Amino acid sequence: MIEKKHITDRFIKYVTIDTESDPNNPAFPSTEKQWNLAHVLVADLKKIGMQDIELDENCYIMATLPSNIAHRVPTIGFISHIDTSPDFTGKNVKPQLIEKYQGNDIILNQEKNIILSPDYFEDLLQYKGQTIITTDGTTLLGADDKAGVTEIVTAMEYLVQHPELKHGKIRICFTPDEEVGKGAHKFDVNKFDAEWAYTMDGSQIGELEYENFNAASAKVTITGKIVHPGYAIGKMINSMQLANDFIAALPAGEVPEKTSGYEGFFHLHDMTGNVEKTVLEYIIRDHDADLFEQRKKLIERIAVDFNANAGQEIVNVEIKNQYFNMKEKIVPVMHIVDLVEEVMKDIGIVPLIKPIRGGTDGSQLSYKGLPCPNIFAGGHNFHGRFEYVPVESMIKATEVIVGIVQKVAEKK
Repeated sequence: MIEKKHITDRFIKYVTIDTESDPNNPAFPSTEKQWNLAHVLVADLKKIGMQDIELDENCYIMATLPSNIAHRVPTIGFISHIDTSPDFTGKNVKPQLIEKYQGNDIILNQEKNIILSPDYFEDLLQYKGQTIITTDGTTLLGADDKAGVTEIVTAMEYLVQHPELKHGKIRICFTPDEEVGKGAHKFDVNKFDAEWAYTMDGSQIGELEYENFNAASAKVTITGKIVHPGYAIGKMINSMQLANDFIAALPAGEVPEKTSGYEGFFHLHDMTGNVEKTVLEYIIRDHDADLFEQRKKLIERIAVDFNANAGQEIVNVEIKNQYFNMKEKIVPVMHIVDLVEEVMKDIGIVPLIKPIRGGTDGSQLSYKGLPCPNIFAGGHNFHGRFEYVPVESMIKATEVIVGIVQKVAEKK
């Protein structure tokens, strides 16, 4: 149905445009370079025949594929984000194509001895015989979420070229700054005007998700006091030593690398400091709302204890909620999940319905009144040098989009 070279070329065009977002910049979007891909997408949408194409002042792209049936069916939408993670560089991406992968080690970079191995990344073995797109080991790939962008554009193009496939009105949107938690902040749900939507932002083929973490950030600032080390007794307060004690006060096993499924965690993702001041940056995650609140209170309680022991305020905690579990908003409209499960089975995909150990624009959009489950985009090992995507998975994701709009049109 979908021409392999065509979707591959489109994906490579998008990932070679640097769109890394910046968590430290309050501007919207957080990086000017996201506009570069936005303008390319506007041109591509015009070329394939989409209508009502709009790129607004906040770098959101919306477009419409009009209905080609006489009876009314729900307007639905598809959403992906254009930015890539600031966790690892997305500059100068050099994709590599591995044709007919045979289950062996993939040398990403001979000079730097960087190897993508199924001994460590077992999921690779699912894709024997397929075409895999990898990095050259020095950047991320950007399949998160340019695979989703590619799939939506390709699906819309296919529907325009095949008017015999009946569908209702379809809305699409590409968002900026998802990777820094702002992707849905300025999304105009009323303007989008869909009854529900899907983010194409999952990982391996078959993933279908309507539950995600509740999420918050915690900034822990520890203030010390520096004096000459030779005369420090009873006077020096070493903020780095206190930071080490603070880290140790949290449950040692409740970290990303030791948890799975519905288990929550505290993730220390950044630490800077010296004797006088150390800052710990955490993300707090849990699927259960009560446990989520308990996690936030635990960090605050540890800070209170440290201050009480010191007899002064040396630890300050700033916690900000980021997003919440979309399950509460999806369960009342579970037919929108059931529909995707039907489509996947119809085209030979085994649905993998599981909780997201993270979040998508869809979690925030669901709370803004746009129920928005998440569908696989095909990539693996996001946010790092070992990221890859099988082309066949992108093709299947595109077929899922086409299947969804047809299924909605059938359910009068």
